[in-house]
Amino acid sequence: MPASKRPLSPHLTIYRKQISSVLSILHRATGVALFGGVLLIVVWLAIAAYAPAEYTHFFAIVSSPLGRIALLGWTFCFYYHFCNGIRHLFWDVGLGFTLPVMHRSGYAVLYFATFFTSATWAWAFSIMSQTVAE
Repeated sequence: MPASKRPLSPHLTIYRKQISSVLSILHRATGVALFGGVLLIVVWLAIAAYAPAEYTHFFAIVSSPLGRIALLGWTFCFYYHFCNGIRHLFWDVGLGFTLPVMHRSGYAVLYFATFFTSATWAWAFSIMSQTVAE
């Protein structure tokens, strides 16, 4: 059969996105982002230990608006990966495999990750504002 007459295999664009597949992809992506964040922590500790003169430059980058957005995203990745990991632990013991429970637990993971991220940053900003006031 000529190459032009071959049928095309299905592609992701013909499938309807489902919450379980989106959350699975997001779980993997947050795992990669967490690895990048851990590398940033290692760099931060190395600079603090071995190059204290450069620490102010590193701190300026991290505390810039773009750096804070990256830290906010990393915080969300942490809480999402944590909450979804708990969801996977329930699956490991055979609980929560019906579709309604899977959908509810998926949305609960998103809700709790957003809530914990917001609470963490509200707490961090309250500490920063107290430090500045003193």
